[in-house]
Amino acid sequence: MREVLIVGAGPVGLTLACELARYRVGVRLIDRSPHATQTSKALVVWSRTLELMDRMGCTAAFLAAGLRARGVTLRSGSRVLGHVDFSGIASPYAFGLMIPQCETERLLTEHLRSLGGAIERGIELVAFSRGVDAVEAELRHVDGRVERVTTPFLIGCDGAHSAVRHRLDLPFGGSAQGDEWLLADIRVDGAGAPPGDEVSVYLHRDGPFVIFPIPGGRARVVATIGCAEDRPRPDPTLAEVQALVRARAGPGIRVSDPVWLSHFRIHERKVSEYRRGRVFLAGDAAHIHSPAGGQGMNTGMQDAVNLAWKLAAVLRAEAAPALLDSYSPERNAVGETVLRNAGRLTAMATLTHPLAQVLRNGALRALLGLGAVRAGMVTTMSEIGIGYPASPLSAGRGAGRRWPPERAAGPPPGAGTDPRFVLYTADAAGGAALAARFPTLVEPLPRPAPEPGRLHLVRPDGYVGLAAQADAWEEAGRYLCALAPA
Repeated sequence: MREVLIVGAGPVGLTLACELARYRVGVRLIDRSPHATQTSKALVVWSRTLELMDRMGCTAAFLAAGLRARGVTLRSGSRVLGHVDFSGIASPYAFGLMIPQCETERLLTEHLRSLGGAIERGIELVAFSRGVDAVEAELRHVDGRVERVTTPFLIGCDGAHSAVRHRLDLPFGGSAQGDEWLLADIRVDGAGAPPGDEVSVYLHRDGPFVIFPIPGGRARVVATIGCAEDRPRPDPTLAEVQALVRARAGPGIRVSDPVWLSHFRIHERKVSEYRRGRVFLAGDAAHIHSPAGGQGMNTGMQDAVNLAWKLAAVLRAEAAPALLDSYSPERNAVGETVLRNAGRLTAMATLTHPLAQVLRNGALRALLGLGAVRAGMVTTMSEIGIGYPASPLSAGRGAGRRWPPERAAGPPPGAGTDPRFVLYTADAAGGAALAARFPTLVEPLPRPAPEPGRLHLVRPDGYVGLAAQADAWEEAGRYLCALAPA
């Protein structure tokens, strides 16, 4: 089996490489940068990503390295507008795990190494051509040598300026948000400092100001500082950050020990298709959006998990190539939703008209007093509400939804070295007979049905593929026949 070529060794590329290696698929992971990320960048790993890491086998390492954020508090000056408690997340991981991206990449690199893989640095993709049966790629090494390789699939996980996307000539539709933002990775203390286990949002008349906790007693501060200019601004100083803190959050907070001070702009862009033949896009190469909600990296890592089991099943000749047709529509729909939600949060936080700000603050106080609103917020933020109801792989009432981890009745579906569906049924004999007909697609032993009158086929990524009546064996057979290799 020829190696799958992954371009870009950030969290998304690393996740994809780890998953393919776990499924015993040959993989080559390249990155043009000679060094791994050194800064905090993306900060939070959400509940759904941690659940998927259970399949990968690396959740424990992340939990040991991260800080568990228990909630988010919204304030206007000294007045609390509302608090959202993450303990309401319906997951074994009812928190946001705060962990700098550099640590995320380190842990995933170690996990990849444990699976026999490695990153090849200083190698740049310079060209490729798509064929019916393979992709021919040209790689430039740091010494100038050009290497030509053949790969069954090429995946661009190479970020917002993706070389893979550019060479596919895929439009990256969207726009830049109009504000300039300040970012500081610093220490925060003082009598007015917020709790170290929550995200604190200050909605000020001059713009939002947010403090995110980071392990090691540090914090990430972000704030708008005015309209974006054509010329790049110099990096902010610690004194400027302190003045901003005093103005928007109050005088009782001190900042010190900066390790990263910068400015950034928010871009909201997305491709309309994540695949062209044997070339795929994932992560920021396919979608970028506001960091509001902290879902960018998580969405990209979930792109990788979605694609990995499908590539593995096809490359191992255990599923039909048509299985890959589901990747783009599934993840495209998720990307649309995440981009839209993040954009709305940013627009709400950056309102400038005084009356609009008053109305916003009043509405937030009222809405955040409602349990249903808070529950909806944590479900969205944690990404446990993501599903694929309109997927070509979803059949039956309730198909496409996340299978709750407490219903696993064993290891999470998809754990181990084989990308198999798990059948949940009260009819053990009938389930075993169905699994025997499709040994490359279904685990040999069915698991007990949480609903005796129903059967479910749960995908390797933990979403329901087929939901049917308990005796719908013909329907289950047709479903699997459509996925079976020729």
